[in-house]
Amino acid sequence: MRQPARMDALNALQTGDQAFDIIVIGGGITGAGVAREAAASGLRTLLVEQRDFAWGTSSRSSKMVHGGLRYLGSGQFRLTRDAVRERQRLLEELPGLVRPLQFLMPHYRRQFPGPRIFGLLLAVYDLFAGRRSRRRLNPAEALNWVPGLAKEHLIGASGFTDAVTDDARLVQRILEEARASGAWCLNYLKADVVGGNGTSRLVRLHDTSGAASANSSFELSAAVIVNATGAWATSPAVCQASQNDEGIRRTIRPLRGSHLVVPYDTLPVSCSVSLLHPEDRRPVFAFPWHGMTVLGTTDLDHPAPLDLEPHITDEELHYLLKIATTLFPGTSLGKDDVVASWAGVRPVVSEGSSKSPSKENREHVIWDTNGVVSVAGGKLTTYRQIAREILAECRQYLPDLELPDERLKVFTPPPAPHEPGGQRPASISHSDWERLQGSYGPALPQVLDAGAQTRIPGTETYWCELIWAAGHADVVHLDDLMLRRSRLGLVLPDGGRHRLDDIQHQCRHALSWNSDTWAAERERYLALWQSHYSLPPESPVPNVGSPDSSPFASEDTSEVANESH
Repeated sequence: MRQPARMDALNALQTGDQAFDIIVIGGGITGAGVAREAAASGLRTLLVEQRDFAWGTSSRSSKMVHGGLRYLGSGQFRLTRDAVRERQRLLEELPGLVRPLQFLMPHYRRQFPGPRIFGLLLAVYDLFAGRRSRRRLNPAEALNWVPGLAKEHLIGASGFTDAVTDDARLVQRILEEARASGAWCLNYLKADVVGGNGTSRLVRLHDTSGAASANSSFELSAAVIVNATGAWATSPAVCQASQNDEGIRRTIRPLRGSHLVVPYDTLPVSCSVSLLHPEDRRPVFAFPWHGMTVLGTTDLDHPAPLDLEPHITDEELHYLLKIATTLFPGTSLGKDDVVASWAGVRPVVSEGSSKSPSKENREHVIWDTNGVVSVAGGKLTTYRQIAREILAECRQYLPDLELPDERLKVFTPPPAPHEPGGQRPASISHSDWERLQGSYGPALPQVLDAGAQTRIPGTETYWCELIWAAGHADVVHLDDLMLRRSRLGLVLPDGGRHRLDDIQHQCRHALSWNSDTWAAERERYLALWQSHYSLPPESPVPNVGSPDSSPFASEDTSEVANESH
């Protein structure tokens, strides 16, 4: 049975007529992956998310689908192999949504890692992938790839291929696959684990959408609960472990990674360019995304309450502006050039050491507390592998569980060219057509029929995408539509303020909001954007372009490039 519309589904759950084998708490990339694998295995599956799908880390990552050179640098060959293979799998199954991207690491005199060491790591990287992508570039070739790159002490560059995605859309695509296999997935539904016995676990659910028709809390049970709440993984509400339990002793160290979005014309890059930051020798990237250029990421402890939206700090802003002017000394990038920002919190599992944030291990950890199977850590790229490991842990509570053959293709392809909706419309470019096919799969015909097949001015997004999402992708609030179902809030100036009247006109039937609801949602969204997706308040900006700050001739023996979530 396919899930009905959200309010109908909520009413059906409240009647108690639906029974589930597994309840997944958390609607990010990991929870979505578990729901899809569980439903494909024949389990009666419910996924709930207390905010919007991908509200947390899974819409605020660095967008990179990569194998992880950091693992190689620390000798963790198996982990790198698994991540590279998952990257290749996603590239093959979701072309257009997961896209290959050339990465370029420039090498400067006396800077670690040099081209020989980096080349050896890339050779192993290619071996795991089963194909060669690495290349050595001389200074002239590097400058052809990246015009404007700092030339002083440049001795060449290493190029290789990884991938980039729209992380929030990837989560939505996985949820659509889960639903196609029978899973029920609801956002704005908070879950607390309240008890259980040897065969059943009980959760209390509460609608957090703010809808006037929302009823009070109700309870459901399942044989096993999966706690995929990321940074909330050790919250008492979802992880009811005793103080002696192994899981509760684990420390979730929330680390914030922030990014800047600037116009492509201001900082034009056609590949991802990385450089070790002169202040702390961490790698920072500049890469193309949704027609813009993104700078990121930072890596800092995040002491703020997790229920509040994270936001970039003034310190991080200056940090990212400095690397931009170091990488591209002819670019006078400043605060006025920044269109938007985003900050995400990585749920890193720490052993309680005094390591710096960038040296913490990004591996995932799974633990079982009386039928509540929890997970923390991990990366976007390996979500499927993590999901299957979680279900393997659940087998003791689900004796009939048989996971699907891991060799099977898990994503439903889009319509073939000869099928209805499979032919590219003349108004859509070949590149955009590939993106649309990867993003929406079998739903693409409905997307194309939803509205105009023309781009929203100043973006790569089509009106039909936005209108379809407004009516078919669980949009509850305007920020769901502007920040996660689309990325208009990140690529349009002022969060798209000057396009909101057009958006209201185009989406009014799909959203079914009256004028009062729209006015309230507009005010709510703009306040949210200003506080958490814009820039910090005015403060003096240091001279980040000083030639004296050049790191290119300095000796450094720091470890091989760390990676972001």
